[in-house]
Amino acid sequence: MARHGGGRGWYGKLVGAALGVTVLAVGASVWTAQAGPVSGPPKATASAAPGGDAEPVDVSIVHASDAGARGVNITIDDGPDPAWTPEVLDILREYGVKATFCVTGIQAQAHPDLVKEVVAAGHRLCNHTVSHDTTMDKKSEAYQSKEILDAERMITKASGGVRSMYYRAPGGAFTPYSRELAASKGMRPLGWNVDTKDFEQPGADAIVATVQREISNGPTVLFHDAGGDRAQTVEALRRVLPWLKEQGYTFGFPVR
Repeated sequence: MARHGGGRGWYGKLVGAALGVTVLAVGASVWTAQAGPVSGPPKATASAAPGGDAEPVDVSIVHASDAGARGVNITIDDGPDPAWTPEVLDILREYGVKATFCVTGIQAQAHPDLVKEVVAAGHRLCNHTVSHDTTMDKKSEAYQSKEILDAERMITKASGGVRSMYYRAPGGAFTPYSRELAASKGMRPLGWNVDTKDFEQPGADAIVATVQREISNGPTVLFHDAGGDRAQTVEALRRVLPWLKEQGYTFGFPVR
C-alpha cells in the first residue's frame, strides 16, 4: 500500500484547535509498516469504548470482500465532512452501494450528526485515528495507543454507541503493535488494493481510469470525502459505481 501524506496539513491545524491532546513520545517504534512479528499483547492505556471490549478479530491486514470473488469494497477516508460526505452518501444511496467510512476522531467529534447518518444508511465505520498522522509507525507505542483508543471513544460517542469494525492506519503506517491493539478491540486492520489518489485531485477522468485499470489488483478501493475539495471524487464515484456493476461486480464489506 502506498503511503500518501501530501496536502494533509489541515489535520495538524485541527488537532491543535480541537483537542489540545498531549502527545506521549516515549521512545520510537522501529517496526515497519505492515510486516514483522507481534511481540506479545499490547499494553493498552485506555479501553476502546464504553461498555467493555469487543471480541478480538484477526490481526492480519484484510483486503478481501465478503461479497466473494467479484466483490468490491468501497472505502471512504478522512471524514466526515459537511460539504462532501452528504454528496457521497447520496451517490451511494442512488446506486444501492454500502461502503466503509474510515473516519478520524477529530472529524467525528466535530460532525456527530454525519457519523450517525453514515450508520443509519447501513454503512460501516472504520477507525482512522484521532489526527491522521501518517508517521505513526515511527512513533512510540504510547502514542499509537492514544491515537487509536482516543479515536475509538470519539467515534463511538459520535455514532451513538456504534463501534468501528476496522482500523486503517493513516497512509498505511501500520505496525505490529497497532495491528494487535486494534484487533484486540474488535477492529480488523484494513488495507486497500486500489489507491485512486483522489486526494491529489488528478481529475475525475484520472480517478475513474485508475479504478478501471487497477480493480484487477484486488477488491478494496480507496476514496476520500474530506481533506480538501472532493468534487472530483464525487464525480468519479458517480461514474465508477455503475461501471463496476456493468462489469459484473457486486459490493460488499471487508471480511472480518
